[in-house]
Amino acid sequence: MELDWKYNPLEAEEKELARNLAVQAKLLPQVAEMIVKRGVRDGEALTRYLTPSLKDLHDPFLMPDMDKAVARLNKAIGNKEKILIYGDYDVDGITAVTLVHMYLRYITTSIDYYIPDRYEEGSGISKQAIEYAHSEGFTLFIALDCGTKANDMVAYAKSLGIDFIICDHHVPDSDLPEAVANLNPKLPGSPYPFKELSGCGVGYKLLQAFGHNNGTDQRLLEGMLDLVAVSIAADLVPLEGENRTLAYFGLKKLNHRPSVGLKGIINVSGLGSKQLDITDIIFKIGPRINASGRVQSGRESVDLLLTRDAQEAKEMSHHIDEYNNQRRLIDHSITQEANEIVESFTDMQDRKIIIVYDPSWHNGVIGIVASRLSEKYNRPTIVLTDTQDGMINGSARSVMGYDIHRLLEESKDILENFGGHPYAAGLTIRKKHLHQFIKNSTEMADRELTVEDLTPKHEIDMQLELQEISPTLRRQIKRMAPFGPGNEKPLFCTTGVVSVTPPRLMGYKKSHLRLMVSKPNEMPIYQAVAYNQAELLPLIAKGKPFDILYTIEEFYRQGKHGIQLNIQDIHIDGRDGYEAPIKE
Repeated sequence: MELDWKYNPLEAEEKELARNLAVQAKLLPQVAEMIVKRGVRDGEALTRYLTPSLKDLHDPFLMPDMDKAVARLNKAIGNKEKILIYGDYDVDGITAVTLVHMYLRYITTSIDYYIPDRYEEGSGISKQAIEYAHSEGFTLFIALDCGTKANDMVAYAKSLGIDFIICDHHVPDSDLPEAVANLNPKLPGSPYPFKELSGCGVGYKLLQAFGHNNGTDQRLLEGMLDLVAVSIAADLVPLEGENRTLAYFGLKKLNHRPSVGLKGIINVSGLGSKQLDITDIIFKIGPRINASGRVQSGRESVDLLLTRDAQEAKEMSHHIDEYNNQRRLIDHSITQEANEIVESFTDMQDRKIIIVYDPSWHNGVIGIVASRLSEKYNRPTIVLTDTQDGMINGSARSVMGYDIHRLLEESKDILENFGGHPYAAGLTIRKKHLHQFIKNSTEMADRELTVEDLTPKHEIDMQLELQEISPTLRRQIKRMAPFGPGNEKPLFCTTGVVSVTPPRLMGYKKSHLRLMVSKPNEMPIYQAVAYNQAELLPLIAKGKPFDILYTIEEFYRQGKHGIQLNIQDIHIDGRDGYEAPIKE
């Protein structure tokens, strides 16, 4: 799929600001301009951007109900009450449960944790968990990455003498559960300055507040930021504000002294000798943590992340890696089936949303399949399958600029349950309502989305000549990290390059291109990789100049280190839809 390249140069006032910031921080003009494009508008903000500090984190007591949550936690610990820590079975929930348990085990022994079974209990607060808590004498239930819509379950727990502290970040309804504390930065009217924390991030704020209240050394909590960084990356929350600070220091911990459990996952992922970044978490670490909940039980990942024994971590990591291999096989098979369904649509050009359903698909991978379809076809996508109790579960993924959670709200009267974020959500529905749900969703997408909305777009940071890719530029780009949603990796455009040597296919399915590119008869020459663009081999092999859209990466291979251009798209004469790459 060819991308729409957009380049919006800075306004005169912004260029002047960039010049001033470049002088102030001794930055290259190109780097200063890219930072201004990311919203930095003064010297103070520039300092926070380039050198994050944990002192910049907001006061946790600005979050509504935080004082009540801390008071109830203090009471429980003082009275030696049994505390159950509960979280969803995805990476965010698992890291949140691990974080809170890892911290509180230094303070009390009266704690345990509970991860619901994806297939027996589903997402959110389960009745089985509450009945387990009651039978085992737990009187305080800390729910992480879930609970905002669990009004009935919280009321049921209250009738059994169990209090709830809810730490969530999903969009709430107008009626909140009757918990002792509802901690959620997205609560209407909340004065908390940053709204986009992960579920684990909200758990971190609870522990931060508890530590402040009790005069505890914050270094204990700060030493667990590797878990928070994993949650931020895997849950794809914006890398802005507090998230950027937490991820910055979490990555430092992950690279220098990760927890024993995370070290086991890093090693089994083949990342032991690499400087880890957000991408490594998204594609290597996160999927392995997720895999146990998708294939077997999410509790196994918590067990791994909590262990203090290196040998045990090694054995458990290999076990979870095997789950990940099983998950891949299932995922690839179902993705292929889903693609075949989509490719059979004769009106695909006119469809604004993809909805596919097969009762036999594995519930644990439909979110991954939805992500793959949404990325491939650049449309909001909902993948549905049957549950064991005869309902239908769905995972929804969206495209940039379209709120999929709001689309689900359109059908809330016929949904049993739904929740999530603007770009990722889940739902449960009775079979008798499926046709109406598809009709509602299709009509809403048709009303609100245009062909232009569904054309993949890339915002170019800068037109760059290959000679400008200097060690100083690369070093200063690194200072802009961590990269992710809200702080995207800089994207460059260079026009009129050629392939110095014949390009070749690479990858298991020979779907990628490896090139050596330069300007005609000029130096330097750079290694480049164009993923999933093998169809352009015949055009490039003819020796014609072409334009590239790329990020600058470092590679480590067989003891060698160098620079690689990761090509996102290629414009070349003769390609269908060819047009000028820059549109101002």
